[in-house]
Amino acid sequence: MTGGYLVCLGETGRNFAAGMSGGIAFIYDPEGKFPERCNMGLVGLYDVEDMDEKETLRGFIQEHVDHTGSTVGQKMLNDFEASVKDFVKVYPHDYKRVLEERAMKESAAA
Repeated sequence: MTGGYLVCLGETGRNFAAGMSGGIAFIYDPEGKFPERCNMGLVGLYDVEDMDEKETLRGFIQEHVDHTGSTVGQKMLNDFEASVKDFVKVYPHDYKRVLEERAMKESAAA
């Protein structure tokens, strides 16, 4: 993955994020098994706490439900504040650094 967003509402295979250099993935992980399936060489794992990120995630799930009729997605939306706590944000280290540097430059220029 080199950019964009990925939302995974089910389990992942092993070695997730191997070679992930950009983008952000939101992985639904209610059982806490994802860290052992993730290749941590290039990424960090974070809780989804930022309101903008929560709304982005909610929007992606809503779009999925609208297009597919997913009952899994609808269940998450019905109690989103509880469901969002079971998501893990996968964020490449270098990508995070670049975005933080860009934000600092933009705020300094303002």
